Amino acid sequence: MLEFWFWLSAFGAVFSYFIYPLLLSVGNAFFGKDLDIADNEPSHMLTVIVTAYNEEGRIRDKILNTLALKYPKDKLELVVASDCSEDGTDAIVQEYADQGVKLVRAGERLGKENAQREAIASASGDVLVFSDVATEIPDDALIKLERYFQDESVGAVSSEDRFVSQDGKVAGEGAYVKYEMWLRGLESRLYGLVGLSGSFFSARKSICADWDIHSPSDFNTALNAAKAGKRAVTASDVLGYYKDLKDAQKEYQRKVRTVLRGMVGLSRHTEVLNPFTLGGFAFQTFSHKIMRWLVPWFLLGTFLTSAALSTEGAIYALALWAQLVFYGIAIVAHFLPNLRDASLVKIIYFFVQVNVAIFEASIKFISGQRMTKWTPSAR
Repeated sequence: MLEFWFWLSAFGAVFSYFIYPLLLSVGNAFFGKDLDIADNEPSHMLTVIVTAYNEEGRIRDKILNTLALKYPKDKLELVVASDCSEDGTDAIVQEYADQGVKLVRAGERLGKENAQREAIASASGDVLVFSDVATEIPDDALIKLERYFQDESVGAVSSEDRFVSQDGKVAGEGAYVKYEMWLRGLESRLYGLVGLSGSFFSARKSICADWDIHSPSDFNTALNAAKAGKRAVTASDVLGYYKDLKDAQKEYQRKVRTVLRGMVGLSRHTEVLNPFTLGGFAFQTFSHKIMRWLVPWFLLGTFLTSAALSTEGAIYALALWAQLVFYGIAIVAHFLPNLRDASLVKIIYFFVQVNVAIFEASIKFISGQRMTKWTPSAR
């Protein structure tokens, strides 16, 4: 019986990272759909919605960055959604009213998605662009982004993130980022993304009609696109730049919050797992979300069963020792950060850190903890 649980756990541990992408690759070979994008003049009215809470130190730069973007001015609107900011954020936004910048203040502080909903109701655009204050957008990003919506099969578009170090240098794409972007590309061509880049994404206004303020907007928008029979796609040429967090511990806590919010969102919309209504999108959601959230539990099961079976066969003993070395490297790298300069050590450390964060988020979710209010991470 222990052998069965060992192999089941080992299968589960590798499924979302290795087997799932392989299945996507096979699916793309037969059913993948390329986008029909033409280099036409912009035809859509865009509303850029920037969500802010106590951002007096950064909101001015964000407004200036947005106003400087290349896009026909008669087809561009900027709305700042204030989540009941208590500092000078709202006053700074109002300074730009004569330049068409609109302030929408939530009636009460219920979180990011509630502030976004208030802004959606006042938006004039037929395409809505959502962006965080901390994200810097290149001047040609909106022009490139709008072209994707010239394909009627597209319901939402996600940018690709680029990290900027504290000294202002753009960090190179690590192995994990390259992997995630590759996986996004596979999902995008098949049944669509199951989650967008929360710091910079866009959607047709019609897709945003059903806006759940208790579910992460990046997940909910992808779900709504699938429900409408459209795809949420990734745009490799539409980039968003934002700084790494100064405190590594805060970066870890951000991961915990992100996963917890994702679990809450999926628990509120279990219909996304119904293959009879959403087809392949339901399979992608199950594989990318649920199976990945189960990885730390599968890893724990693999470790415990291999330890119990280590005297029963060489393969189990080898599996145990491989895990001990793997986790040992991550522990040493945690206390000796300089070791993370080595690519392999960095990948191992990041993988373990991510799964520890998922494990903690799982415990919080099971115990009933929920994210009720949103506070932007200090960068």
